[in-house]
Amino acid sequence: MKVRAARLIEHGKPLEVQQVELPTPADDEVLVELAYGGVNPVDGYNAAGKVNPDGPLPRTLGAEAVGHVDGVPVIVAGHGLGSTRDGVFAEAVVVPRDALVEVPNGVDLRDAAAVGIVGLTAFSVVELAEIGPADRVLVLAGSGSVGLSAISYAASKGAQVWGQTTNADKADAIVAMGAAQAVVSDAAGLTAAIQAFEPTAVLDSLGGEFTPAALAALVPRGRLVVFGTSAGPEVTIQLQPLYRKYQRILGFGSLGVSASERREGIAGTLRAIADGKLRIHIGAELGLDEVGEAFALVAGRKVTGKVILKLR
Repeated sequence: MKVRAARLIEHGKPLEVQQVELPTPADDEVLVELAYGGVNPVDGYNAAGKVNPDGPLPRTLGAEAVGHVDGVPVIVAGHGLGSTRDGVFAEAVVVPRDALVEVPNGVDLRDAAAVGIVGLTAFSVVELAEIGPADRVLVLAGSGSVGLSAISYAASKGAQVWGQTTNADKADAIVAMGAAQAVVSDAAGLTAAIQAFEPTAVLDSLGGEFTPAALAALVPRGRLVVFGTSAGPEVTIQLQPLYRKYQRILGFGSLGVSASERREGIAGTLRAIADGKLRIHIGAELGLDEVGEAFALVAGRKVTGKVILKLR
């Protein structure tokens, strides 16, 4: 079976949409007819060779998608898709059966395309922080695709939520997802901007100077969950306030979860979406032939929310 797929031919070069022959599924594999794929920063890192530089070339990129197996809607994610084996930026793909999670009624296919990474991450960090009705939650990078979903899920638990952004044009989207307030601030002004809020929990995908600034305002026994370092991987923090205030720093990385943890987390995310507790904000939908434009939107943070590809 031949399908159209977005192929990485050489690191640092644009992807090429080509016709490729799919392999015959093995006993533990299945053919999935794909509908939509989620575009993530890691896809650009794969294309540039910044991660998985020894991955096979050429290969199809894409780490998360939604499609159908015998008419049943399923999410496809994990198992090295797009990194150590062909990914999901294609009309169809052959994957291990364990890479599939059935999509329940009440979940839109376009939203499901973002569950394998964005939805899973938002769900997991809110659960890891043990957010409840008594919490005041600060979501850093609140206008990002994960940030917006995390805001919606934390708010559904009864917490008061603020979302941070450096772009005032994205503040309305933060409030629309359930935040009581959008904080427009860089790292230098963050501590002062959130001091009166007295956050009990911070969800941090930025790192850099944002992490110590958020810790400075975090209340005693507060929790900070780090799940990204887009503002920088190295930080300097003062340990005495950290231990004297009984604060906790926790970490989450979707690439490090086991297959069973991923399936369980995706299933939980889908239940939360079906119940109206977690929302996915789709900022842009492009066609497979526009994969280069999709990568540029993600890398340049030019879209509020998630970028997806329509694969057929």
